[in-house]
Amino acid sequence: MSSLTQRGALAATVLAATVGLSGCGYNEFQRLDEQVNASWSEVLSQYQRRADLIPNIVNTVKGEANFEQETLTKVIEARAKATSIQVTPELAKDPEALKKFQAAQGEVTSALSRLLVVSENYPNLKANQGFQDLRVQLEGTENRITVARNRYIKSVADYNVLTRSFPNNLTAKVMGYEVKPNFTVENAAAISTAPSVSFDAKPASPAASK
Repeated sequence: MSSLTQRGALAATVLAATVGLSGCGYNEFQRLDEQVNASWSEVLSQYQRRADLIPNIVNTVKGEANFEQETLTKVIEARAKATSIQVTPELAKDPEALKKFQAAQGEVTSALSRLLVVSENYPNLKANQGFQDLRVQLEGTENRITVARNRYIKSVADYNVLTRSFPNNLTAKVMGYEVKPNFTVENAAAISTAPSVSFDAKPASPAASK
C-alpha cells in the first residue's frame, strides 16, 4: 500500500471516529460538563460573598447592648463550620461531601434568618443605616445564591439525563463520564429561602423578646 493510500485510509478513520463520537454525544458531554463546572463555580462564589458579609454584620450587631448572644453565637459558629469545609473540584463529585456542604450552608441560612428576625426587636439596629445596608446586601446575596444554585441543579440534571440516555450512556461508559450528585431535595429546600428582610415590622422592646 502506498503512503498516499495509507494517509487516505488514516484520514478516513479519523473522520469516521469524529463523526461516531459526535453521533454518540461526545461533544454534548463536553459542553454540559463545562456548564456544570461553571455553574458550580458561581454557587461557590455567591456562598463566599455571603461568608464575607457575615463578619461586618456580626460586628455591627455586637455594638447593640444586650443583643441576644445565643443568636449571635449561632451565626458565628455556622459560618465557621461552613468555611472550614475544604472546597475542591472533587467536592461536587462526592455525594456525601456535597451533602455535608449543603447542610453547613443551610445552617448559615437558618442562623442569619434568626438574627434578622431578632434584630427587629432592637430600635437602634433598625435605625442604623450601616446595618440596614448590610441587610440589603445580604438579601441580594441570598437571591443570587438561589439563582446560582437553581442553575447548577438544572445543569447537573441536563448532564445526568444525557449520561443515562441511550446511546449516549455507551459513550459515557467508554469515556468515563459518570452521573453527578445533585443537591438533595431536603437540603435544597432548607437553603432555598432567603432570610426575611422586613423594614415594616413594628419594633418590640428587647425585654419582650426574652
